[in-house]
Amino acid sequence: MSESLSENLLLSLKESLYSGELLPGAELQSQRRMSESYGMSRSTVREAIGQLEAEGYIDIRHGGKTRVNNLLEPHFNMPLEGIGGLGDNPEFQRQVLDVRAMLEGEAAFYAASRATDQQLQALDQEYQLMQQRGQRETTLEKAKEDLRFHMMIAESSHHLLIISFSQLFYTRFFNAIYGVLDRTLKRFGRYPDGIRLQHSAIHQAIMARDADTARKTAVEHILYTRRHLEE
Repeated sequence: MSESLSENLLLSLKESLYSGELLPGAELQSQRRMSESYGMSRSTVREAIGQLEAEGYIDIRHGGKTRVNNLLEPHFNMPLEGIGGLGDNPEFQRQVLDVRAMLEGEAAFYAASRATDQQLQALDQEYQLMQQRGQRETTLEKAKEDLRFHMMIAESSHHLLIISFSQLFYTRFFNAIYGVLDRTLKRFGRYPDGIRLQHSAIHQAIMARDADTARKTAVEHILYTRRHLEE
């Protein structure tokens, strides 16, 4: 009986990982709280957690904190942008934008299709804050804000591959993404109106759960930025 309960809990936790309900990097409940939540003994929970760790899904750290692993990380072999100054290289920045166009189009599509009401509310709040922050921010703050908005969309996709890849991609290539925005602001002296309008279009499509329009506007947003880099 205990073995069956442990297997059921293991399957339930894996389903939460695959569906994006448990995000890579997220902290799991303590075994005590999990035992209470699922109505299972601590030994049953411990067995399931131990198997989850053995299969590489989680990492139990010093002090008992248990975090969800990013399953793509061991296989993520794209070059580090620090090598040869790639972060400031226009050609490399274009390659990063090409990947972003594909990645963010799919993230927006699935977010519009699968986001919970709570996730839509959080995304809406973040979008409203973006509008309020205005011109007071530095370029670095703008870049972080932009990626936070897009990462929230990815996390709302409930698509494990999109979530995992977005985490690694945005972290590893932040300097290239920041460099594109920096070039754009130096050229125009301000955040282009087109980018603001595109953020609005992406936001509206996701809020309306219009998946096809969300994908289209997200792709256009990145391609618009790419055209400015090429001019």
